[in-house]
Amino acid sequence: MESFARMLITIGIIIVVLGGILLIGSRFGLGKLPGDIFLQRGNFTFYFPLVTSIILSILLTVILNVLFRR
Repeated sequence: MESFARMLITIGIIIVVLGGILLIGSRFGLGKLPGDIFLQRGNFTFYFPLVTSIILSILLTVILNVLFRR
């Protein structure tokens, strides 16, 4: 039961950190980049941050490689 609790706490911390990154990133234009898909027709809105996802993936890959390099 303790390992399950630790896993939930870890997932919660990761979600909080990612939320903070997105809040800070929105001030620098993340989420509104060219290449992000935004469709609005009538009362239907579809948003898919494609380029933002790619940039965040590259940044996280570089950061984690630097931190966990052996």
